[in-house]
Amino acid sequence: MSHPHAFDEITELDLRAAGSVKWTMFPDTIGAFVAEMDFGVAPAITESIDESLKAGLTGYLPQHLAVELQEATARRYGEHHGWHITGDQVRLVADVIVALEFTIKNFTSPDAAIIVPTPAYMPFLSVPPRLGRRVVEVPSIQVGGRWVMDLDGVAAAFANGGELLVLCNPHNPLGTVATRDELVAIADIVADAGGRVFSDEIHAPLVYAPASHIPYASVSPVAAGHTVTAASASKAWNLAGLKCAQIIFSDAASLELWEADGGWTGHGTSTTGAIANLAAYTSGGAWLDEVVSYLDGNRRLLVELVEKLPGVQVTMPGGTYIALLDFRESGLTGDLGLWFREHAGVAMTDGAACGEAAIGFTRFVFATPRPILREAVERIGRALRER
Repeated sequence: MSHPHAFDEITELDLRAAGSVKWTMFPDTIGAFVAEMDFGVAPAITESIDESLKAGLTGYLPQHLAVELQEATARRYGEHHGWHITGDQVRLVADVIVALEFTIKNFTSPDAAIIVPTPAYMPFLSVPPRLGRRVVEVPSIQVGGRWVMDLDGVAAAFANGGELLVLCNPHNPLGTVATRDELVAIADIVADAGGRVFSDEIHAPLVYAPASHIPYASVSPVAAGHTVTAASASKAWNLAGLKCAQIIFSDAASLELWEADGGWTGHGTSTTGAIANLAAYTSGGAWLDEVVSYLDGNRRLLVELVEKLPGVQVTMPGGTYIALLDFRESGLTGDLGLWFREHAGVAMTDGAACGEAAIGFTRFVFATPRPILREAVERIGRALRER
């Protein structure tokens, strides 16, 4: 881990100059609150986009490109995750939240409860109420040093009017990569309740050995029959601003609902985003391997550095580039995001935004050059000591 890596050379100045929201929203702070990476763009993606721009391919998304990406998505799932689907089961949407909205509108009744295991990705808590659904939060539990879903809590939530479980795997922000046994146990509970699952697998490419990503719908025909899956190259290849994701239908009835709507839900998908996702899935493997290896070093360094901070704990994530820092023993209360921006110059998300279970935590994005990661944790430590 000691030899310098090209990513180590990227500076705060470079990142501010690039101008992403992560580095401009809170000037003079280290940006660790938005789930995006600070490692530039895979050359294969840059080349692909450059070629498309030179050719003038900036109009509406052509069908041949959509089909190519659908097939590349299916191929990636087969080759990397052992889930053999066809390109025809895949459709394109602008982002995972569009896929979630489609699922809520089509598979839940107007007064249904949406079950969200917490801590959660913030929009999972805010989107259902916008569509007139209530949210039932089910706090995750720690078992053997891993955060896992509270299955009894999920069963109770289904009994309390829950119709759809939002499954995030690999989990943002807990970093948990579910095992096959865990997914099978979830499927049993959903099947018993006659419920449905929205499986957000956007972080699937970002998993560290020995963990491996298992698509939820692949664990049994029963799971396939009650699931809508969402995926994208946007997290692993840092393409969130290019607005392209994939929605995967593992039962015929769901796909029929999509077609009945004339595919209107996919309307916001970006042509350039589709080009970028296609390049990621077909030619972005070597770059991704390098990034995952670097992030593996980062997650280990983060745990090592945080262990030295008094009253702070962190669980090593098995996937994603997001970690939850637990400040509950430090005695800090209130908006921790604001406190650390003001006292440490580090911008993180206050845990409360991720649900009641995350009060007293912050969400920390560690996809940044190692010197910046070290500096961020040092600043956090200094602020706690000076307090």
